[in-house]
Amino acid sequence: MTKQTISFSRTDSAKFFRTLNKRVNNYFKENNIKKTGNWKLYIKAIIMFTLLLGPLVLLLTVDLPTWLQIISMMVIGIGMAGVGMNVMHDANHGSFSSKKWVNKLMGSSIHILAGNDYNWKVQHNVLHHTYTNIQGHDEDIDAGRIIRFSKHSKWLKIHQYQKYYAFLLYGLLTVNWAITTDFKQTYIYLKRKLSYGDFPKPATQWTKLIIGKIIYYSIWVVLPLALGYAWWQVLIGFFIMHYTAGIILSVIFQLAHVMPNTEMPLPDEEGNMKNTWAIHQLFTTSNFSPKSWLVEFYTGGLNRQVEHHLFSNISHVHYKNIAKIVKETAQEFSLPYNEYNSIWKAIAEHYQQLKVLGKKPSLA
Repeated sequence: MTKQTISFSRTDSAKFFRTLNKRVNNYFKENNIKKTGNWKLYIKAIIMFTLLLGPLVLLLTVDLPTWLQIISMMVIGIGMAGVGMNVMHDANHGSFSSKKWVNKLMGSSIHILAGNDYNWKVQHNVLHHTYTNIQGHDEDIDAGRIIRFSKHSKWLKIHQYQKYYAFLLYGLLTVNWAITTDFKQTYIYLKRKLSYGDFPKPATQWTKLIIGKIIYYSIWVVLPLALGYAWWQVLIGFFIMHYTAGIILSVIFQLAHVMPNTEMPLPDEEGNMKNTWAIHQLFTTSNFSPKSWLVEFYTGGLNRQVEHHLFSNISHVHYKNIAKIVKETAQEFSLPYNEYNSIWKAIAEHYQQLKVLGKKPSLA
């Protein structure tokens, strides 16, 4: 599908989002609280950074047995995903703090997670949040030729086996960030003149990307080598760290959009979508584990993707409190509010969706 201009309907139940927005704004006004992060988020940030960097300090200063080294790298991977979901994500949406410099600082944490803030903002804030689940526009449902996430993407014979190998490949997500993805995205996004906010000077972005990678590899590769670890130990540890983070992030992301209850609509020939942007989010997004404190705490509220997609300018620490408003308003307007009671049920349903999408279209 070519990159045509997409236009969302302005007439289809536009009253829904006006009503919902008013109710959510009233919630914050009546309770006299800010939409950005609070002390709960700041404590979470400390916990997640400790999970990320604490084991690294331990590995670099203490002679640990091999089994404990492996566990430490897995914990770092858990911390990497935790910082990404709880700190970097909110910050690069501008919702971590009411102060721009704090958001910029916390958002820059992506550079020690193998990513780049410019690329992430374009892929996530612009393409994913604007064109959710639209084939050819939302890169989050484009896994190349190896995994078929959309019924609109080309079917290949290998896809009939994706139910067996997809979860195994999910762990390679952040490895790709570290090695190739950022360079490809910077080239493509600059060429297409895409940005979230001011368009950066190409030379500045390339310089920032390269410096970021140097810092990243200095921390996770050069430093361990300099302090006595063998190259193969560093390579294995690097893979364990990234594979752990990749599995977590990929599964969490897919449970929000590649599900039996989420749609993947296409625009008409003129590029017009059937629904308004807000209603489109309801049809293409799903929640899971709304009652699990642990899931909500660790995933940075990404288990409540419906609320996040409708109000990405609001910190995830408030999603639980506005969820009731969103759900009741959606039901009032006879609109979907997709949700699974547990993460295990959601994973099982995602697996079933992989099976369906893996079947040859004429047989599906």
